[in-house]
Amino acid sequence: MTADVAGELAVVGEPPFRVPRDRADLHTFLQAALALEHLTIPPYLTAMYTLRPGTNRPAFYAVRAVVLEEMLHMTLVANLLNAVGGRPLVANSRFVTGYPARLPYSRDRFPVALRHFGVEALETFLRIEHPAYVAEPPGHPSVAADEGWTSVGQFYAAIREGLLRLVRAVGEDELFTGDPARQVGPQDFYNSGGEVFPVTGLASALRAVEVITDQGEGADRTVFNTDDRFFGEVREPAHYFRFNEILQQRTYGPQDTPASGPSGPALEVGWADVYPVDPEAKVRHYPQGSAVREAAERFNAGYARLLWVLECAYGGRPAVLREAVPVMLELRDLAERLYRNPHPDAEKAARGLHASATYEVTEAHFAAARERWSPDRG
Repeated sequence: MTADVAGELAVVGEPPFRVPRDRADLHTFLQAALALEHLTIPPYLTAMYTLRPGTNRPAFYAVRAVVLEEMLHMTLVANLLNAVGGRPLVANSRFVTGYPARLPYSRDRFPVALRHFGVEALETFLRIEHPAYVAEPPGHPSVAADEGWTSVGQFYAAIREGLLRLVRAVGEDELFTGDPARQVGPQDFYNSGGEVFPVTGLASALRAVEVITDQGEGADRTVFNTDDRFFGEVREPAHYFRFNEILQQRTYGPQDTPASGPSGPALEVGWADVYPVDPEAKVRHYPQGSAVREAAERFNAGYARLLWVLECAYGGRPAVLREAVPVMLELRDLAERLYRNPHPDAEKAARGLHASATYEVTEAHFAAARERWSPDRG
């Protein structure tokens, strides 16, 4: 199996329940990790965009910070994939999960939908980011051979173990053969917490895996990430605990633990200050020729442009990642206009539902994105 074919397959499915065995296998696992990190972004953006403008600022900025860090994780995975000679693929309709989706690498395969900000959305986010303190990779004596993936943490533990085994088998120089010019650096990427760094060998590869898992779940069974240790920044609660602060309407203090819960200052949340949406909305639910239908289509086209910019950046032109900023600002403006509209279906509008973005990105959207902009033309 070639690396490109392995990557294509990983766009649409989970890797087998085992540790990566060779370079092509590692490419498949890393492409799947790229898709996993992306899967969370549309649900988090939906929660953020459905907050009524000017309300719930602490919650808005908390969710926004997590979104930016998920983009950081995508970029670190892309750096890792490039470092071992792979090819990151994101501008592909099979890369964009149809929603509602099922969370991969979990026992119960619970649904992940595009829900408006609220208790149900936050409970879903907590299940996505739930810390996996027992996350031994497949093949470990404590893990049954037919157990199947049990957590995202276990999946990353398998990638880490695969890196270690392959370096022992073929040598670090033989595994990390990717072109350094394809690495995205801190000068190319703005982020909320942490920073992008090049992956050039085993140490930086393991560091990338650790940053990704610690920012999501917390380090060493604590509430906090490792941004202070790795980047010299003020440490922040990991994603799981940021979402729990919002749900509990209280922040974590410096001595709090996962078991204690948050005991810091109160965090005010206005649960009613949202645009409620249908979590199963599709573009076809909006009448042909309507302003809502046009806005939903424009949003999907804009999201395809964002993914195309990311693929160009990950494909050897890191500096073009800066082009993602104006695209994201355009998406924000489109979303604000879209979510303010009552749902065009009278029954759903009577229930207080609003129109919403659907993240249905097709090959036609990607073809238009490639035609509209390329790093060669600017």
